[in-house]
Amino acid sequence: MAELAGLEDPKARKVNEKHGDDHGVNLSRLRALAKRLKPQHELACRLWETGDTAARLLAVLICRPKAFERDELDVMVREARTPKVHDWLVNYVVKKNPHSEELRVAWSADPDPVVASAGWALTTERVAKKPEDLDLAGLLDVIEAEMEDAPDRLQWAMNHCLAQIGIEHAEHRSRAIGIGERLEVLKDYPTSPGCTSPFAPTWITEMVRRAR
Repeated sequence: MAELAGLEDPKARKVNEKHGDDHGVNLSRLRALAKRLKPQHELACRLWETGDTAARLLAVLICRPKAFERDELDVMVREARTPKVHDWLVNYVVKKNPHSEELRVAWSADPDPVVASAGWALTTERVAKKPEDLDLAGLLDVIEAEMEDAPDRLQWAMNHCLAQIGIEHAEHRSRAIGIGERLEVLKDYPTSPGCTSPFAPTWITEMVRRAR
């Protein structure tokens, strides 16, 4: 914890706080620390229990993803309220855990929008890598009905899923683009030069173009 405190950068904290993250640790230096520590699951659990954002990010990097039980991950995703911790937990731990599919289904229907966003993130992963048995048309129905009024983080996750369906599955592409155009979610999102807009019709069109 003392070493993490020594990595604190006030400028980084100021930038991170704009995105809802309450830490000021340079992530490259955090990754270097994790590389030095190597996987240590017990230490990771103790770091997580501190509740400190930087400690939890480090915990995600040095834990053993497959060692967590389903209920442990369910508790952790509910505790992970800052965007970066939530994002890393889902992408670096839950996706590699044998309970990920069971959690995907449960979380997608959760009344807590932040937990539900984790379910949608796992669904997006399946849309891209393992779409068998997924009802893509049904997912588009839900997105069409609920995305426009969803809270920010859930809306972002649903939008990513919408774009992924359009990018990966040509038979659903025109409908995905049409839904994006009608709802106009993230249409005016500020996008840096050289980056692709998260507005689904633009995102889908650009990624399909690149793949040709």
